[in-house]
Amino acid sequence: MPARRSFASDNNAGVHPAVVAAMSRANAGHVVGYGDDPYTHAAERLFARHFGAGAAVFPVFNGTGANVLALKTLAAGSHHAVLCAQGAHVEVDECGAPEAWTGCKLISVPTEDGKLTPALVEDACHGVGDQHHVQPRVITISQSTELGTVYEPAEVKALARFARAHGMFLHMDGARISNAAAKLGLTLRQATRDLGVDVLSFGGTKNGVMGADAVVLFDRARTPEFKYLRKQGTQLASKMRFLSVQLAALLTNDLWRRNAVHANRMAKLLESKIRRIAGVEVMYPVEANAVFAKIPRKAADRLRLHYFFYTWDEKASIYRWMCSWDTTENDVDHFARLVSLSIRKEK
Repeated sequence: MPARRSFASDNNAGVHPAVVAAMSRANAGHVVGYGDDPYTHAAERLFARHFGAGAAVFPVFNGTGANVLALKTLAAGSHHAVLCAQGAHVEVDECGAPEAWTGCKLISVPTEDGKLTPALVEDACHGVGDQHHVQPRVITISQSTELGTVYEPAEVKALARFARAHGMFLHMDGARISNAAAKLGLTLRQATRDLGVDVLSFGGTKNGVMGADAVVLFDRARTPEFKYLRKQGTQLASKMRFLSVQLAALLTNDLWRRNAVHANRMAKLLESKIRRIAGVEVMYPVEANAVFAKIPRKAADRLRLHYFFYTWDEKASIYRWMCSWDTTENDVDHFARLVSLSIRKEK
């Protein structure tokens, strides 16, 4: 397959030069390991600047680790349940890690657009107070969602209010929180903490970082215990400085926003081009950096001779095309032309 930027996943993109440069600068001399180093302390100050005083950040290796640890710190016992949207990453793409490691049951809730609502959550809260049933403890939402949609601030606030009223917590899987905040025109704090999120899984890997994500706690009371959870969860890096400088680079000079704005813009450009092609149906609103399209299966097979991408719904012939911080307009033009050509050959 030719070496070119693909539309398979923002995970497949390279590392932003500013992140590479930051890692190179940190690669000098010896510093104390496991996070007690000046690079990690600097990153902690940056996170506090972006998320507010009292926010505690714990760098981890990946998004699954961040989600598992976040849910573990919120769910106090294996009799608790975590409510998520059907198709959420924690449900279908983490090999059962949240359930295996927390001991909690995941309850998935069908949605039309990937977004939970208080009404949907309430319908899924069965057997509250009944010793025969798991007890709802955490609502977890993805921002942006697995369908590329974005929760509006009022929607997140409503879920946070519902959680508080029912003795629950709100976790945000923010693997693409930068894309969502950019779309909404909000700061990172405005898109998370100010809306009532209790714990955030902060994504860096999908937004130009080599391999670093983080758990951000908005209640300092959880901090003393969390460091033990991170160690037990095999997410404590010995050479922490190299995770920390990546995250710090992302939070410096609004690199997080610039990368996300660009990826989102490329997705909208791709949407505008493929909507003109007869035989293509865009399935969900393009609000972040994902485009979901329905095309004939044979056309998709032909397209895959040139580009790798994932099937979202094999039965319905729906495919996901992701844009990244390094996607170019030429990439989009070339891909859209091949989509058109693949479909014309189908006819």
